Amino acid sequence: MVNRSGSQIREDFLRFFEGKVSLVTGAGHRRVHSASLVPANDPTLLFTNAGMNQFKDVFLGAEKREYSRATSSQKCVRAGGKHNDLENVGFTRRHHTFFEMLGNFSFGDYFKREAIAYAWELLTSKEWFGIDKDKLYVTIFEGDAKVPRDDEAFGYWREVGVPAERIVAMSAKDNFWQMGDTGPCGPCSEIYYDLGVGASETGEDLPFPQDEQRYVEIWNLVFMQFDRSSDGVLTPLPKPSIDTGMGLERIAAVLQGKVSNYETDLFTPLIAKAAELTGFTAISAEEASISDAKNAASLRIISDHARAATFLISDGVLPANEGRGYVLRKILRRGIRHGRLLGQERPFMYEMVFAVRDEMVVAYPELKETAERVSKVVLAEEEQFARTLELGLKQMNEETLRSGSLAFRLYETFGMPLDFMVDAARDAGIDFDMAGFEAAKEEEQARARASWKGGSQKSAAPVYRELAKTEFEGYLALRVDGAKVLALVKDGVGVPELKAGELGEVVLDATSFYADSGGQVGDIGWLAGHKTGGAHNTVVAEVQGATKPVQGVFAHRVMARQTIAVGDVVDTVVDAENRRATERNHTGTHLLHAALREVLGKHVKQAGSLVDATRLRFDFSHFTGVAEEELREIETIVNRQVLGNAKVETMVDVPIDVAVNELGAMALFGEKYGDRVRVVKIGDFSTELCGGTHTGATGEIGLIKLVGEGSVSSGVRRVEAVSGTGALSEFRRDFDVARVVGQLVGSSDADSLRARLSSQDEEMKKLRRELDQVRMKAASASVADSAESAVEVKGVKVLAQRVDGLDKGQMRSLVDTLRGKLGSGVVVLGAAVDGKVSLIAGVTKDLTGRVQAGKIVGLLAAQVGGKGGGRPDLAEAGGSDLGALDGALAHAAEVVGGLLG
Repeated sequence: MVNRSGSQIREDFLRFFEGKVSLVTGAGHRRVHSASLVPANDPTLLFTNAGMNQFKDVFLGAEKREYSRATSSQKCVRAGGKHNDLENVGFTRRHHTFFEMLGNFSFGDYFKREAIAYAWELLTSKEWFGIDKDKLYVTIFEGDAKVPRDDEAFGYWREVGVPAERIVAMSAKDNFWQMGDTGPCGPCSEIYYDLGVGASETGEDLPFPQDEQRYVEIWNLVFMQFDRSSDGVLTPLPKPSIDTGMGLERIAAVLQGKVSNYETDLFTPLIAKAAELTGFTAISAEEASISDAKNAASLRIISDHARAATFLISDGVLPANEGRGYVLRKILRRGIRHGRLLGQERPFMYEMVFAVRDEMVVAYPELKETAERVSKVVLAEEEQFARTLELGLKQMNEETLRSGSLAFRLYETFGMPLDFMVDAARDAGIDFDMAGFEAAKEEEQARARASWKGGSQKSAAPVYRELAKTEFEGYLALRVDGAKVLALVKDGVGVPELKAGELGEVVLDATSFYADSGGQVGDIGWLAGHKTGGAHNTVVAEVQGATKPVQGVFAHRVMARQTIAVGDVVDTVVDAENRRATERNHTGTHLLHAALREVLGKHVKQAGSLVDATRLRFDFSHFTGVAEEELREIETIVNRQVLGNAKVETMVDVPIDVAVNELGAMALFGEKYGDRVRVVKIGDFSTELCGGTHTGATGEIGLIKLVGEGSVSSGVRRVEAVSGTGALSEFRRDFDVARVVGQLVGSSDADSLRARLSSQDEEMKKLRRELDQVRMKAASASVADSAESAVEVKGVKVLAQRVDGLDKGQMRSLVDTLRGKLGSGVVVLGAAVDGKVSLIAGVTKDLTGRVQAGKIVGLLAAQVGGKGGGRPDLAEAGGSDLGALDGALAHAAEVVGGLLG
């Protein structure tokens, strides 16, 4: 067995299958680049989690490729939804959030015999991986009531030389694969490697497959053999297919003679970098004390999570409080927290991004362009997390630590580490409610599972999957005559006809209607009755838009004007004015994208768009607001291109490698691309992969006017614009506004108007400051004498006062003043602010050992229908019962006395 680097293993795997040619076509396996971690057109998946995801529609028969066999190294993430390895990562040898899945696929080309022969040759041949055959075991499906034992696979394993005693039959749980509740499924064979007795955690010499640590699964060969119907019946597929998956990290450990994936060269440079950035000296867990073993686990977590975060952000995911962004945020914060456990409280994860880039850039060259942007996103998240953690510390009190549900809220909302809270409870002599914490955690995970169904559903209704593809002729024509109605759908169910007045969807064998795709909305228009001579009859249906529920199938959303039935022949007529306006805006997005990159920097990358006939919306990666001068420059550059009237050139059927590497075309976020693509080129200014419709030349746009810029989420900005007649309307509106304002303030010149408004704004701020000062003086005067009349409780002065009209900042200042006057004591202030109660308590430093402000304010807040807490010397609370405020303040001395004991 030859020791190979992880990069060599990846390349050797792909090269091996490229050399395995089809006897029918003479072509080898097509090397297919990894799909995005954000699944395209598949809402059932949180993240791409297997090599077959990008071929799902091919296996379902909804998409055709120009090749019948393929191989890939697919980026995968399992950290949420059905597949969630997050909590195990770092503490086991083989769990990861991010990993690479090596695979070979046959789409009705070869089947079990070839798949088994290929796998055995690659693993055992001295020309390839050269693994000792005596170290390998294989499994087959043992059979059940519906499917017999897979003796066919058994025979093929014997054929390549595997001894019968090393072929083990196992149950459907391990050896029968299915895409979902219905659809393609079949038995599978798994290949295991024996790491030896030394890899066993117990030290016992147990036979295969009884020791999961010793016997590691390295490859799964799935034989897609049946189609499962909704009633559970299995029907043999006319073209059985192959889907295999081998974890790069696992096979690297085997070929490099390592027990743990983290000891391979895929991780060791990252672990070393994590140790450097956190100031911790890395040692292996096997050689360390228990304490150092925990530290080694933290380094493993940082290295793994840095890989996941780098690739997720590179593929367009951004930290957020829901969905994919929420999972990314948890991954990042878990990595940051383990850096803090190692003693590093400054941002460091953002620097791990460049270490990941350096290790992975050969296989994923896009990291060269995205690393700077990714690093900035990570740094922003680290800084925000530090602020959030500081807020969490203020929320942590005895009540929180006693209640598992409240503690879990701190854990989820502020990222407060569990072990941190457990230690704090122990130091305070409190029993931490671990059972309540775990119950709240399980409830949250159940909600997450309910919102993401994993791969258990299909992304389109069954009625669409068996239909022939629609021929789209809309690039060249706005009308197609003689289109046949293939199907009618109402409320997701196929129907024989739609009656006048009914809403539904019409699927045709040909159309001129563009369907929602790439941010461009579908066309509107009409379906007209067809006459043999080519003349239109009456309108049969109004088309309100079009979608592609299945790749290649166009569904027209319609309101029927007349009865329309399956088999009818109609003419498709696109609303020309609406299409032309949409084309102007779509072409404008290409110009805007290029101009943004020119002005703001090459880190700018599309993060979403929406284009219709009225305006264009363009989301892009950027970390600060775009200055007014920059927007002006962008607008100028775009309109210079419009006035230049450059030809908009469309190139079709271009190999994707040629498009990206030779033509320099940019891919759009969230889009799914095949091996051959459509390229839209605008002079030397813009080249993008795009399937949308566009003007013939930039001059047809007329003019582009930017109308808005703002934040979408952390690291993503949005620009909105209009073109053509929309831009004309915008200029007219601005002119009318300027004229009216000019009449009111005596000038319509923008600079003069801006100066006038700025002066008025400063005057308003000055008046507000003066009003605040008056309020503060009045409040200070009203309580000045009260300091002398503070009551004494058990030797402690207590002053409670109502101070309506002050905001929280002013109340805090007043508390400081009154504490100074008391010298030693407790101050409690209450106020009515915007219809709610605001409370604040302050304790002088010499008394915080006896009574804490957080406890005082918490007890008083309960009397006014609220909650609160804070530091021992200063704490705040709010409430909703204004009528109870005076009573609460009157009880302040009693509350302090009770706490003093």
